[in-house]
Amino acid sequence: MTNVRTEAKAGEPALRRVMGPKLLLFFVAGDIIGTGVYALTGQVAGRVGGALWLPFLLAFVVAFMTAFSYLELVGKYPKAAGAALYTHRAFGIPFLTFMVAFAVMCSGITSASSAAVAFGATYLAAFVKLPTVLVAIVFVAGLAVINFRGVGESVKANVVLTCIEISGLLIVIGVGVWAVLNGDGEPSRLVQIDTADRTWLVAITSATSLAFFAMVGFEDSVNMAEECHDPVRIFPKAMLWGMVVAATIYVLVSITSSLLVPAGDLAAAKSDALLKVLDVGAPGFPREVFSAIGLFAVINSALINMLMASRLLYGMANEGIIPRRFGRVHPRRRTPWVAIVFTSLIAIGLVSTVDISVLGGTTALLLLAVFAIVNVAVLVLRRDRVPHRHFRAPTVIPALAAVFCVYLASPLSGRPARDYVVAGILLAVGLLLWAVNWALMRRNRATVA
Repeated sequence: MTNVRTEAKAGEPALRRVMGPKLLLFFVAGDIIGTGVYALTGQVAGRVGGALWLPFLLAFVVAFMTAFSYLELVGKYPKAAGAALYTHRAFGIPFLTFMVAFAVMCSGITSASSAAVAFGATYLAAFVKLPTVLVAIVFVAGLAVINFRGVGESVKANVVLTCIEISGLLIVIGVGVWAVLNGDGEPSRLVQIDTADRTWLVAITSATSLAFFAMVGFEDSVNMAEECHDPVRIFPKAMLWGMVVAATIYVLVSITSSLLVPAGDLAAAKSDALLKVLDVGAPGFPREVFSAIGLFAVINSALINMLMASRLLYGMANEGIIPRRFGRVHPRRRTPWVAIVFTSLIAIGLVSTVDISVLGGTTALLLLAVFAIVNVAVLVLRRDRVPHRHFRAPTVIPALAAVFCVYLASPLSGRPARDYVVAGILLAVGLLLWAVNWALMRRNRATVA
């Protein structure tokens, strides 16, 4: 086990190792559950119809297969930076590494920014009306303070928040079970697939590509590897069990929703779909209670995503992919403070200027592309031997997962064209930042020489 006081290569103090198997399990489950199912149930129902449990199940299968690749790679290279590190080791192409890192960072920051806006505009609005942008900015700043104070405080807060957000979903499941036992619900809706203007395959895959966004989050945990006790040993069980817990809750919530409410009504309710389920199954249940739970859910989702984004930058700096200053660690708090400040400023800029609602599908698209690269990278890196034992995925699983990820990211899955337009804009921004970063790194090397 690595000593918590080990110094980093560049003379910086090492990150503090505080996460054991239980905290890591809660991290994985809390990150996946987040706000995804709260916001996506209605949208998935609008794409597939009453069989909305099926896209969530299929999304879990693809994500679960991809998790095997992450587990092998985090076992071989238990460092921060995740997908960017694995891409760098496998292909050695700085441009590709930078763009992968940029895509992953975008996914974390845009997800946290979306949660910040949802916090002010949806859940907090049920209790008090305040300017959404101001609330979102204060929200992001508060997350930065928690993040800076230390990962120990952050992951312990995550345990409490995860329990609260799971309780909200268990309420939905419990209401559904009670209603069904009392003769309510329509089981025939569970096999209804909406094929109004497309084939059943496109209807399912289109909904799956959307539901996949609710299953991402497991990959964030690998960026916390340097803050885990014995990551090579604890990651496999923690990640896989965390995913199973999240997927089981998702499928049960989607079945409950479909039993009690027609797909058209769920789609019309949009982000309030689960409130609609409660209104039908338990008309007397106070909405304020569920809104309060939603507040905690978005806090947890945003906190974990900002943790991931800052650790990603820290890991890239240590690998020499971006300037070393992003890898600076606060000597007392033992947190990557420069990366925390940088990612928080980007999030504040997003919540202040951008319509966050258009980025959800694009974020899923970018992550699917990243997952496809990681699934290929794990096979390429089989030639790189390491002296310690680690988890090894059966070869067929990464191969199949890569194919499925590419398909879900392609137009064949029924993905709307808007996702590709926004992704193109984001990648163009990433290209510009890569050029700036390349110039800075070249200048730094010349100065050293």
